[in-house]
Amino acid sequence: MSEMPEVVTITTVVDETPTVKTFVFDKLFAFRPGQFCMVWIPGVDEIPMAFSAANSITVMKVGDATQALFSLKAGDKLGIRGPFGNGFSPSGKVLAVAGGIGVTPLFTLAASGEVDTFILGARTKEELVFAEDLEKVSDLKIATDDGTYGFHGFVTGIIDQIDITSYDTICVCGPEMMMKGVLDRLVAKGIENRGQFSMHRYMKCAVGVCGSCCMDDHGLRVCKDGPVFTGDLIKSGEFAHHHRGPSGRKE
Repeated sequence: MSEMPEVVTITTVVDETPTVKTFVFDKLFAFRPGQFCMVWIPGVDEIPMAFSAANSITVMKVGDATQALFSLKAGDKLGIRGPFGNGFSPSGKVLAVAGGIGVTPLFTLAASGEVDTFILGARTKEELVFAEDLEKVSDLKIATDDGTYGFHGFVTGIIDQIDITSYDTICVCGPEMMMKGVLDRLVAKGIENRGQFSMHRYMKCAVGVCGSCCMDDHGLRVCKDGPVFTGDLIKSGEFAHHHRGPSGRKE
């Protein structure tokens, strides 16, 4: 793990969807699926990103930093710091549940051959990321909000159609309200301890010092104690209720 940015050169930019790009760079990083790196965009900002491979990150354009990242092309430079965090710890029969760009850390888990069933959700068919690759390495089930592909509805609708208790590990990443829907179903079955949820919070240092990513009420640091937490840890507290912004205030 490097706590100082390592300068990399972008070799390829892949347009995955109209709002998602993969940036491939010229150096390899050893990481566990679910770990993250801090990506430094020179002159702009440093933001946390999940690896999509040992030499790539996959990014959705959602704010100023990612918009600046989207303007970069092959030959441009980035700084990569990390990897950080704990990553997923799958065992037995594994279900992965992803929503939107939350597919990224779970894609690396599936690519390593550790996922039996993968439930992938997106707003539309056009916004599905990595679907073709995931179909090759797992039993893929797809949900789209508008019904343009697969199940018409949310990923939780597919979960309601399967026996979730047959899985030993349920790995989840996506919008927080989506993850809350999954957690509610695990709690109802009494298996919340089988759930592993990848959390996203505002981060500055990524090494557990600044406290900007601490979660109420237990004080767990997303960068150091996470970003992956079991369902029994997060079922109470701020999860799906609020988070802290750059100023430290609840939002």
